[in-house]
Amino acid sequence: MSVPHKTNVTKLQSSYVSAQEEKKKKASKRRRIAVVRFTFFGTILALISSMFVYTMHSQTKDIEANLASKKQLEQKLDKLEKQKKQLKEEIKKLHDDGYIAELARKKYYLSKNGEIIFVTPEK
Repeated sequence: MSVPHKTNVTKLQSSYVSAQEEKKKKASKRRRIAVVRFTFFGTILALISSMFVYTMHSQTKDIEANLASKKQLEQKLDKLEKQKKQLKEEIKKLHDDGYIAELARKKYYLSKNGEIIFVTPEK
């Protein structure tokens, strides 16, 4: 199999060999620094991205809650506007003496002289 053999060969001590070894050490150190930088900036980027995603998610939930609240308030407004319209019509009717007399006869069973009031059951 392929097991590296140990050799008893001595390395040459020349300026070229030492320069090449120095280049390898610098390249290895640069590579290690680049990996550390990449890891650091990648972590920072991941944190910032997760913060943006969380913020966007919470804002989406707030918007949905506000839209639901707006819909309920619009329904309530419509109901109150209808009630306001009915009350204004009632005010107009209450200025009429004939309507007041009719209302007093129905609600309070008031009658004119000589009238008899018969109460019939409602459905």
